[in-house]
Amino acid sequence: MTPPLRRALLSVSDKTGLVDFARALVERGIELVSTGGTARVLAEAGLPVTPVSAVTGAPEVFDGRVKTLHPAIHGGILANWSLPDHRTEAERNGIAPIGLVVVNLYPFRQTIARPDVTEAEAIEQIDIGGPTLLRAAAKNHAHTIVVVDPADYGPVITALQTGEVDAAHRRALALTAFRHTASYDLAIAGWMGREDDALPAPLLVEAQRTDVLRYGENPHQRAGFYALPTPPDEPSLARAETLHGKALSYNNLLDLDAALNIAVDLAPTGAVVIKHGNPCGAAEAVGDEALVDVYRRARATDADSAFGGVVGLNAAVDEATAAALAETFLEAIIAPGFSAEALAVLTRKKNLRLVRHDPWPGQARHLELRRVAGGLLVQDRDAQLDDVRAARVASKRAPTEAEWSALTFAWRLVKHVKSNAIVFARSGHLLGVGAGQMSRVDASRIAAEKAARAGHELAGSVVASDAFFPFADGVEAAAAAGATAVVQPGGSVRDAEVIEAADRLGLAMVFTGARHFRH
Repeated sequence: MTPPLRRALLSVSDKTGLVDFARALVERGIELVSTGGTARVLAEAGLPVTPVSAVTGAPEVFDGRVKTLHPAIHGGILANWSLPDHRTEAERNGIAPIGLVVVNLYPFRQTIARPDVTEAEAIEQIDIGGPTLLRAAAKNHAHTIVVVDPADYGPVITALQTGEVDAAHRRALALTAFRHTASYDLAIAGWMGREDDALPAPLLVEAQRTDVLRYGENPHQRAGFYALPTPPDEPSLARAETLHGKALSYNNLLDLDAALNIAVDLAPTGAVVIKHGNPCGAAEAVGDEALVDVYRRARATDADSAFGGVVGLNAAVDEATAAALAETFLEAIIAPGFSAEALAVLTRKKNLRLVRHDPWPGQARHLELRRVAGGLLVQDRDAQLDDVRAARVASKRAPTEAEWSALTFAWRLVKHVKSNAIVFARSGHLLGVGAGQMSRVDASRIAAEKAARAGHELAGSVVASDAFFPFADGVEAAAAAGATAVVQPGGSVRDAEVIEAADRLGLAMVFTGARHFRH
């Protein structure tokens, strides 16, 4: 047996819709009990309100830190009114039922988002009474309705007007409350551990679902997009804005992620074309080269594979670049901006997704999470940008200035290619890619074959390998294709054999000492 709803406790930080909701409660003969600022807002609106102190017989103390932590409040929320002993105990102690709890919490996230926030200010925004009230009401939702989200005010009033809040509705509201308090505690734990560089134990992750996708990698798979808290200077597809086109798919988002993270690494003006998570084309400006010419060179790496690809550009798209982009069927384009003229060109393609990430981010520094059977693998993101010019020259011949420039560009790109990874490049231009092969020599041959098929002259090009060459055959295949310089981590037990092959073939070879596997 649940007593009729006669008393509601309201204590909210977010006062959106509060007065209208409270007025509707009063019109149903429900007594309003409230605290501090919430009570003042209700009173100023002309609504009758009973201070919490009048219920507890105790004042709010310690600057409001303690006001609702009292048996007269929590007894009214937590009593199981279907038990005779609870009803008797409540009557003996003068505890009246509180059938509705309306609470949302101190703005902790908004406070810590301020760049000038102090430790003391953040600590003061850690709510204690609010989560306690919510958890109590949510636990006892069979007898106490709990509301944390102003979006639920309307449905609750409608339910009260047409009858009562039924069991399924109460349970849904309780689930919302528990999720709210769990999210709040995660924010506090994340802030408290913000200076801890170690892998956290336990790992506490909160992701908010922002979109339900049509399907996953394949039509029979369910999928959604969940946003993670990300610093404002890091890449975040959750903050990117879709300006035009069909809804983004699961595979679109995977390719946009690759495009965004590679485009961030390109300088000063760069373009990348992604197909199935790998770059099939990339270029960066030489001198004051225009974006349209940079993009055309990126597309020319493998124009066939660019069909149906996703493009990342690290400069705002102008009309000329838009016209070049429109020449190829593309799934999506991500850039820091699109001029009005560029939008006029590109929006003629009804299904082309145009995505703006503004402001343009820097390198991501977050932990990467990957689900495996029974657990998560967690690692630092591979944000390391090695100084290739500081690498050890392993061959007799040192690279020329042109080769150093090309090796630097190739090394930035190869870490974004699925391993085993080989890329051929010139300064500012990707020529051929061998991705995801079980053999490194096969990756070399595939990269060379794709470059040749696209009409690229590989004589005088350079090669980057994401991990060491275990045998001389990979270097020999690169030289046979026309490469004159190689950058690789080194560290193989056969390094001497590989170096000997480079010297025999007249190649310059540098060892970075850093591997960049991407599985």
